[in-house]
Amino acid sequence: MSPINPPMHFFRRSSLVQSAVHHLTSNRLAIMRSPPSALGYQCQRQRRNFGKEMKDEYGNMTSEGETFVAKDFVLESGASLPQAQLRYQTYGNLNQRKDNVIVVCHALTGNASLHAWWGELLGKNKAFDTEKYMIVCCNILGSCYGSTNPQSIDPTTGSAYSKKFPDISVEDTVKLQLKLLKEELQISSIKAVVGGSFGGMQAMEFAIQAGSKVGDYFSEDGSPYLRSVVPIACGAYHTAWQIAISEVQRQAIYADPMWKEDPFQATTGLEIARQMGMISYRTPQGYQKKFGRQLRSENTPLYGSQALWQVKSYLEYQGMKFIDRFDPVTYVKLTEQMDSHDIARNRTETVEQALSMIEIPMCVLGIDSDILYPLSQQEEIAASVPKSQLKIINSNDGHDGFLLEQDQVARHIVNFLNTIK
Repeated sequence: MSPINPPMHFFRRSSLVQSAVHHLTSNRLAIMRSPPSALGYQCQRQRRNFGKEMKDEYGNMTSEGETFVAKDFVLESGASLPQAQLRYQTYGNLNQRKDNVIVVCHALTGNASLHAWWGELLGKNKAFDTEKYMIVCCNILGSCYGSTNPQSIDPTTGSAYSKKFPDISVEDTVKLQLKLLKEELQISSIKAVVGGSFGGMQAMEFAIQAGSKVGDYFSEDGSPYLRSVVPIACGAYHTAWQIAISEVQRQAIYADPMWKEDPFQATTGLEIARQMGMISYRTPQGYQKKFGRQLRSENTPLYGSQALWQVKSYLEYQGMKFIDRFDPVTYVKLTEQMDSHDIARNRTETVEQALSMIEIPMCVLGIDSDILYPLSQQEEIAASVPKSQLKIINSNDGHDGFLLEQDQVARHIVNFLNTIK
């Protein structure tokens, strides 16, 4: 079936938005005025001028994959999508029993191309062993990498959804993935679901919907449809701290002059939102070790508005690079979806009760330096899930350690999966 989404495109600034970024360097303004075809090259050229950088967590991001469409998909809110499109990729082969499946869920700005961001874990004799398992990775419902999202055309109007895109919850995203797995791919049972950050929230939701006493999905023998789960660097719900960090990023986008009249062009606000996110994903120690108080040039003032801090250049580059692959409306809607995360909503009175109803084995991974999803949240999960264990990833990279500490993550996943039939 042909996709209903327009291809991911570049968003060019108008002169109005350009005037709003007068504080940036003239070199960067020249890049912003460049035609889209030249932007990627100039970003790479600018990157070499920025000096020290932190290790990047993502590879080449595309919308490639296969497409599943669920018609008249009813959302948790009661609204519905006439055509809910889900982009996905598979790796490895399904066995005769159709039960050797591992589902891997991506984070906020990821995609279905598992090889692009967790490539060291994918392949023969690796954590996601393609000789043993069929690995399925889906693009989140609402994301701009192939699934139905704010850029998609609303069949009822013939125009893009834009800001009218309906509210999607994590429950909705997982429900659509389960429809793909059970109805389209005819999977009899899922061995494990693994995910970090927003992917971890999906993993927790999978555990509730397909691995608990309050779930809706079971195998033919009556056992839970999902046999195990590995949530990484997340909680059982989004806390006030995490909602606040999401909200201030959204406020940066709302403050862009283009948000009201042409929201897909509110890319200045999106750049700032991304910069905020990049701070929360790391640690004070990591930033100090990499950048300190270093300046880009000996000729720059030592302080003040004209000082060219290395860390400033790094954040500006991250923001500029991000608008090359994401749009403001999708970012707002996906952060709102993260804020919906609460496994107890409409199920139990407390989170502890919801966690206690998860029947399947769980390996919870937390990062000791994570300030965004602190270790206390993983400890809370492990304390209430009956068949759970907690493993700690030692890292100086903060929240992004789930992407960057691939050796540690892989070791814990392999050891856990070896205990699951």
